[in-house]
Amino acid sequence: MAYPSQLGFQDAMSPIMEELLHFHDHTLMIVFLISSLVLYIISLMLTTKLTHTSTMDAQEVETIWTILPAIILILIALPSLRILYMMDEINNPVLTVKTMGHQWYWSYEYTDYDELCFDSYMIPTSDLKPGDLRLLEVDNRVVLPMELPVRMLISSEDVLHSWAVPSLGLKTDAIPGRLNQATLLSTRPGLYYGQCSEICGSNHSFMPIVLEMVPLKDFETWSESMI
Repeated sequence: MAYPSQLGFQDAMSPIMEELLHFHDHTLMIVFLISSLVLYIISLMLTTKLTHTSTMDAQEVETIWTILPAIILILIALPSLRILYMMDEINNPVLTVKTMGHQWYWSYEYTDYDELCFDSYMIPTSDLKPGDLRLLEVDNRVVLPMELPVRMLISSEDVLHSWAVPSLGLKTDAIPGRLNQATLLSTRPGLYYGQCSEICGSNHSFMPIVLEMVPLKDFETWSESMI
């Protein structure tokens, strides 16, 4: 999860988030190179009095500054499209969880199990235990198996919400009357925190999401205890 004064992204805990981080670094390097070149040209124009008159309307220069940006855009677009298609793929999910947004809490239903559903509310600050995170802890965590693809079906019963877990590269809108789909896969166990990322009313800041990724054996034990 995030820590104070953090400037970059959270550590990637899923293959999709790792790809997003690589793409971010790739694009940032291109932006850095373009910015450095433009700054160098501007400083050169302001500091030198020499002007090459034949370059003001040269065909070669116009060709270069037309083709070069097109090549740069292609270098950005191809990895971006690849990641978009990867995020939309659903490869034989072992589990399906339906998530419904409410004002102002989340409800979860494990559709592969009978009567395994619960509501998840934020724990008030006055009820927090030592070591708990303010505005991020919930009374019922979403327990899921690690290293296995999980399908999340996300919708809302009232207004627009957004189910987001940054360290897993997930952000899907919860829209009333519409069922959106997302794939979730964690490469290591742990607690992953998120929040509603769509302004949904006065208590928008109090809709945390907590995923507890555990080995498959521990998940089966938990599911049996919940039914």
